[in-house]
Amino acid sequence: MTPRELEEYRALRATIRERGTARVWLFGAGLGAWAALVLTTASTMTVPVATLLPLLVLAGVFEGVLALHVGVERVGRYLQVFYEAGEDSGERRWEETAMAFGKDAAKGTPDPLFAHIFLFAIAWNFVPAVLGGALPVEWLMIGSLHILLMARVVTAKRHAAVQRPADLARFQELRQKQ
Repeated sequence: MTPRELEEYRALRATIRERGTARVWLFGAGLGAWAALVLTTASTMTVPVATLLPLLVLAGVFEGVLALHVGVERVGRYLQVFYEAGEDSGERRWEETAMAFGKDAAKGTPDPLFAHIFLFAIAWNFVPAVLGGALPVEWLMIGSLHILLMARVVTAKRHAAVQRPADLARFQELRQKQ
C-alpha cells in the first residue's frame, strides 16, 4: 500500500467510526427534541394540526440517521472492494467479514436505523391529535401524513437490507472498468 493509499484507508475507517457515532447521537438528541415537542403539543394543543411539527422533527431525524447509515455502508463496500479484494496475505478482512456476518446474523440484532422505535414514535405522535378532538378532515390529513412517514421508514429499512450487496456489485463493476 502506498502512503497515499494508507492515508485514504485510515481516513475512510475514521469516517465510518465518526458517522456511526454521529448516527447514534443524532437519534438520541432527535428523539429527545421530538419528545419535548410532543409534550408541549399535548399540553398546550389548540389545534390538532400542531402534531405536524413534532412529526416533521421525526422525519428529519430519521432521514439524518438513514443518510449516515447509507454513507457508512457505502464507504465500507468501497474499502472492501478497493482495499481488501484479492489480498491473499492472510490478513484480516474486516469489511468482508462484517458483510458475511450481517447476512446470517441472528434475529434480534440491533437495528442501525432504529426503525421500530421510529414507527412507535410516529404512532405515539398521533395521540395528541386524538386527544385534541380532531375533525374528520383533520384526521384524514394528519393521519395520512403519519402513515406516509411510517411507509417511508418501512421502505427505507427494506432498501437498507439489500444495500450492501448492491453497493458491493457496483463497486466491483467500477473496479473492473479501471
